[in-house]
Amino acid sequence: MEYVLQTNALTKYYKNFKALDGLTMHVPKGSIYGFVGRNGAGKTTLIRMICGLQFPTKGDLELYGVKHTDSAVSASRRRIGAVVETPALYLDMTAEENLKQQYRVLGKPGYEDIPALLKLVGLSDTGKKTARQFSLGMRQRLGIAVALCGDPDFLVLDEPINGLDPEGIIEIRELILKLNRERKITVLISSHILDELAKLATHYGFIDSGRIVREMSAEELEAACRKCMRLKVTDTGVLAPVLDEMGLSYQIADEQYADIYGQPSITKLALALVEKKCEILSAVEHDESLESFYISLIGGANHE
Repeated sequence: MEYVLQTNALTKYYKNFKALDGLTMHVPKGSIYGFVGRNGAGKTTLIRMICGLQFPTKGDLELYGVKHTDSAVSASRRRIGAVVETPALYLDMTAEENLKQQYRVLGKPGYEDIPALLKLVGLSDTGKKTARQFSLGMRQRLGIAVALCGDPDFLVLDEPINGLDPEGIIEIRELILKLNRERKITVLISSHILDELAKLATHYGFIDSGRIVREMSAEELEAACRKCMRLKVTDTGVLAPVLDEMGLSYQIADEQYADIYGQPSITKLALALVEKKCEILSAVEHDESLESFYISLIGGANHE
């Protein structure tokens, strides 16, 4: 698999505080990589390193196969567009003027691409309205447009939907999906709004206390959060061998509760259990959310 970004045992100290603790991650080319972690877990520190705003104390970071210590990494970084923390905008300028200013910073020769870029992010009709008059969602979309001025193929977004209303969240989500699908831009998006991230991401990296606890694809996460039937029975010790005989996947929680995956025939199961003098007391459909999976994952990491 080809990776846009790889890190190996990345560590960052701020005096006596360890912001990153041997972080190793892999962002596949063409993916939307959901970077998941609570505030203070190290997400923004890593993003700032990717953009060259900070440097690791130890470990390696590679962009397009080029190490951060290699002089050629500056060329790799020119392929990145980023919105770190809050968009860097000129609030007294219009959307068009903001993009023209970024074009000048990048040394681009003309402005003919700006109307198409404004249309792409849904800001082509803002006219003489300044960024100060924009909603938070509009400012985020303008920030992404500024990040796209250099025609990047890797977009790094730090909490892009934080504080947005439902309409703004949908607009940012649709824009990210469009950039990924139509322009083939790889996206690294950090967020703690997990249920929204689940509508976007193709891959995930879960970070806690400065290290990656687990990396997985969306398919692997879906399997981990799969739907099940939560049964309460009089004796799971009797239930387990019956489920084995029926070829069902399951997990025993305690003496009374078990989760059965797939779509078992409750009638057949009840009849089989009656013969063993075991009774089904309740049966409820259960679907683990991304948030509950994350909490169980981080909870486990914190108790290693």
